[in-house]
Amino acid sequence: VFIVWTAARDGDLAVWIAGGVAALAFVAALAATSARREGWAFIGTALSIAAVTVMLFTALFPDVMPSSLDPAWNLTTTNASSTPYTLRIMTWVAAAFTPIVIGYQAWSYWVFRRRIGTHHIPDDVLAPTPDLEPSRER
Repeated sequence: VFIVWTAARDGDLAVWIAGGVAALAFVAALAATSARREGWAFIGTALSIAAVTVMLFTALFPDVMPSSLDPAWNLTTTNASSTPYTLRIMTWVAAAFTPIVIGYQAWSYWVFRRRIGTHHIPDDVLAPTPDLEPSRER
């Protein structure tokens, strides 16, 4: 519903294409999940999120936040941008920290790449199962 509403509001072909890719990727992720293909489900979900993001930025461009009162009051990319000095500092900081974040995320995915179940936990460290029935004593 959101994809169709956003695409119908803008009417641009690129928005419809990005919305279609998002919808197809979402359906593919659901199908992969039901088929217990976690890797493909992850790829479908990631592609769906990326396509919705592309769709929104394409539909809004050059506005960052459109005004509902007057189109002259729209916040555009030019009005929302920082000064060149601030952008230069942000670029250097992002260039330094982005590889660190990507490396940490890659390591995290590598460490937690396998599913575990209760059969992986030794019996001597299992907590007792709580009684889920309410107590009759009062």
